[in-house]
Amino acid sequence: MENKNENQVNIELSEEVSNGVYSNLTILTHSHSEVVLDFIQLMPGVPKGKVRSRVIMTPQNAKRLLEALKDNLSKYEQHFGYIDIEGAPQMPPMNFGTPTTEA
Repeated sequence: MENKNENQVNIELSEEVSNGVYSNLTILTHSHSEVVLDFIQLMPGVPKGKVRSRVIMTPQNAKRLLEALKDNLSKYEQHFGYIDIEGAPQMPPMNFGTPTTEA
Protein backbone atom coordinates (compact mmCIF):
# COMPACT_ATOMS: atom_id res chain seq x y z
CA MET A 1 0.00 0.00 0.00
CA GLU A 2 1.38 3.39 -1.01
CA ASN A 3 1.75 6.08 1.63
CA LYS A 4 -0.11 9.22 0.46
CA ASN A 5 2.13 11.46 2.58
CA GLU A 6 5.21 10.53 0.49
CA ASN A 7 4.21 12.98 -2.26
CA GLN A 8 3.41 15.87 0.08
CA VAL A 9 5.68 18.85 0.57
CA ASN A 10 5.46 21.08 3.62
CA ILE A 11 5.98 24.74 2.77
CA GLU A 12 6.60 27.36 5.40
CA LEU A 13 5.35 30.89 4.76
CA SER A 14 6.66 33.46 7.22
CA GLU A 15 4.42 36.32 8.30
CA GLU A 16 6.78 38.84 6.66
CA VAL A 17 6.72 37.06 3.29
CA SER A 18 2.96 36.43 3.49
CA ASN A 19 2.35 40.18 3.28
CA GLY A 20 3.81 40.17 -0.24
CA VAL A 21 5.23 43.09 -2.18
CA TYR A 22 3.60 45.35 -4.76
CA SER A 23 5.09 45.36 -8.24
CA ASN A 24 3.88 47.21 -11.33
CA LEU A 25 6.81 46.29 -13.56
CA THR A 26 8.70 43.06 -14.12
CA ILE A 27 12.00 42.81 -15.94
CA LEU A 28 13.09 39.43 -17.24
CA THR A 29 16.68 38.57 -18.06
CA HIS A 30 18.34 35.24 -18.66
CA SER A 31 21.55 33.37 -19.16
CA HIS A 32 22.06 29.86 -20.50
CA SER A 33 21.27 28.35 -17.10
CA GLU A 34 19.08 30.88 -15.27
CA VAL A 35 16.03 33.09 -15.71
CA VAL A 36 15.91 36.19 -13.49
CA LEU A 37 12.68 38.02 -12.70
CA ASP A 38 13.03 41.44 -11.06
CA PHE A 39 9.76 42.73 -9.61
CA ILE A 40 9.89 46.52 -9.52
CA GLN A 41 7.74 49.22 -8.00
CA LEU A 42 7.50 52.48 -9.97
CA MET A 43 5.73 55.40 -8.37
CA PRO A 44 4.14 58.23 -10.38
CA GLY A 45 6.37 61.26 -10.67
CA VAL A 46 9.41 59.43 -9.29
CA PRO A 47 12.09 58.87 -11.95
CA LYS A 48 13.65 55.90 -10.16
CA GLY A 49 12.03 52.52 -9.56
CA LYS A 50 13.02 50.07 -6.85
CA VAL A 51 13.45 46.32 -7.21
CA ARG A 52 11.21 44.88 -4.49
CA SER A 53 11.98 41.23 -5.14
CA ARG A 54 14.24 39.14 -7.36
CA VAL A 55 13.47 35.54 -8.27
CA ILE A 56 16.12 33.38 -9.95
CA MET A 57 15.11 30.04 -11.42
CA THR A 58 16.11 27.42 -13.95
CA PRO A 59 14.69 27.72 -17.48
CA GLN A 60 12.70 24.55 -16.81
CA ASN A 61 11.06 26.04 -13.72
CA ALA A 62 10.45 29.31 -15.59
CA LYS A 63 8.58 27.33 -18.26
CA ARG A 64 6.54 25.59 -15.54
CA LEU A 65 5.73 29.03 -14.13
CA LEU A 66 4.65 30.22 -17.59
CA GLU A 67 2.29 27.25 -17.97
CA ALA A 68 0.88 27.78 -14.46
CA LEU A 69 0.32 31.50 -15.20
CA LYS A 70 -1.47 30.67 -18.47
CA ASP A 71 -3.72 28.18 -16.68
CA ASN A 72 -4.51 30.51 -13.79
CA LEU A 73 -5.14 33.56 -15.99
CA SER A 74 -7.47 31.49 -18.16
CA LYS A 75 -9.43 30.52 -15.03
CA TYR A 76 -9.38 34.15 -13.85
CA GLU A 77 -10.84 35.34 -17.18
CA GLN A 78 -13.52 32.64 -17.11
CA HIS A 79 -14.63 33.91 -13.73
CA PHE A 80 -14.04 37.69 -13.96
CA GLY A 81 -13.93 38.40 -17.71
CA TYR A 82 -11.31 39.20 -20.32
CA ILE A 83 -8.18 41.08 -19.23
CA ASP A 84 -7.61 43.85 -21.78
CA ILE A 85 -3.96 44.85 -22.13
CA GLU A 86 -4.32 46.66 -25.47
CA GLY A 87 -5.17 49.98 -23.82
CA ALA A 88 -2.66 49.64 -20.99
CA PRO A 89 0.15 52.20 -20.89
CA GLN A 90 3.38 50.96 -22.45
CA MET A 91 6.68 51.17 -20.62
CA PRO A 92 9.58 52.88 -22.39
CA PRO A 93 12.24 50.47 -23.69
CA MET A 94 14.95 49.70 -21.17
CA ASN A 95 18.31 48.07 -21.77
CA PHE A 96 20.63 46.92 -19.02
CA GLY A 97 23.22 45.27 -21.27
CA THR A 98 21.37 41.96 -21.09
CA PRO A 99 19.31 40.07 -23.70
CA THR A 100 16.23 42.05 -24.72
CA THR A 101 13.07 40.70 -23.08
CA GLU A 102 9.65 41.99 -22.08
CA ALA A 103 7.15 41.30 -19.33
